[in-house]
Amino acid sequence: MADNSLFAILLRSPWWVSFLVAGAITAVVAALAPDRFKAFGAVASLPLYGVGCVAAWRQWKAPSAAQLAEKAAALRAMNWREFSAALEQAWRAQGASVQTVTGLEADFCVEQNGRTVLVSARRWKAASHGTEPVAQLVAAMRKRELSAGQYLVGQGSVSDSARALARSEGVALIEGDALASMLLKQAR
Repeated sequence: MADNSLFAILLRSPWWVSFLVAGAITAVVAALAPDRFKAFGAVASLPLYGVGCVAAWRQWKAPSAAQLAEKAAALRAMNWREFSAALEQAWRAQGASVQTVTGLEADFCVEQNGRTVLVSARRWKAASHGTEPVAQLVAAMRKRELSAGQYLVGQGSVSDSARALARSEGVALIEGDALASMLLKQAR
């Protein structure tokens, strides 16, 4: 699904927005359409109600802001050994196989559902994240002939040039709440 499609935007929005849009469409069709087309207008808004239900389910299952803040604080307090063990445990809980990678370019090789991803996590506590570690991860991906990578950011800021490089080379930046959420899912 495209990131800027109506359904993708509604899935990221609060659940009630989908119901509001669907209700508005239904009301407009009921007010303006001829009687024989009113039923079609009501049926046409059903996918939006469905998206609202999916968004509500996701938001209900998502960790609260307080839980994310607590986990983020716990992440900042971890040392590398604890953090790497938590990552491995989270990936294994999702059914992935994890191998530790030696070298500076990457830290883990994660395989799940036939997809292999190289992960760089060692700089997760750095104050700033520039292009150099992302470029090293990209070089390691090319060396292993992989098209996907992840760069984990526990704190600090990622430079615009590093974001652009990651986006162009297929490297997902997992940062802040997304990282805390990933590790919270494993704890459930």
